[in-house]
Amino acid sequence: MILPAIRSMKDLEKFVTTQYSTCVILDMHIGHISNYIQFLNQHQKSAFIHIDLIKGMSSDEYATEYVIQKYKVDGIVSTKPKIIKRANQLGAKTILRTFIIDSSALKKSYELIQSADPDFVEVLPGLLYKAIENIHKVTGKKIIAGGLIEYPEEVEMALSAGATYVTTSNKDLWKHCEIK
Repeated sequence: MILPAIRSMKDLEKFVTTQYSTCVILDMHIGHISNYIQFLNQHQKSAFIHIDLIKGMSSDEYATEYVIQKYKVDGIVSTKPKIIKRANQLGAKTILRTFIIDSSALKKSYELIQSADPDFVEVLPGLLYKAIENIHKVTGKKIIAGGLIEYPEEVEMALSAGATYVTTSNKDLWKHCEIK
């Protein structure tokens, strides 16, 4: 299932013509919140607002409280556990966004998720292999893939996608992938 990500009014206009009932609104100016929410309500659609990405407003618990109470938003997205906790207290649905860049970040995310207790967790990056291929094509640079690679098949997939090297702290993979 797709959860459409909205970055502009044009995106929002397209979204309301789809079968989807809920979206995530990113990169919004504080002055546009009311218009976006009214437009969604007119079309019986709902949204999660990415509170960290509202331009002109700090992303803290007070801003969260203000947005939820003033605009009656259905949900909040944030990378900050404090914001997720406050949104939960106010009855909004929540998405904790977490960036998994290596095994340490993965372990830390477990703690953040337990602490914040969100309704949903957004895990980024979602498509590592696609990103490797695209970055290589767009920039022409050599790509080193790293983070969360545990199995020989994953090494092969990264290399097949265009990575020149794969970094890992997994010593079993060092052994397995040695040039013989």
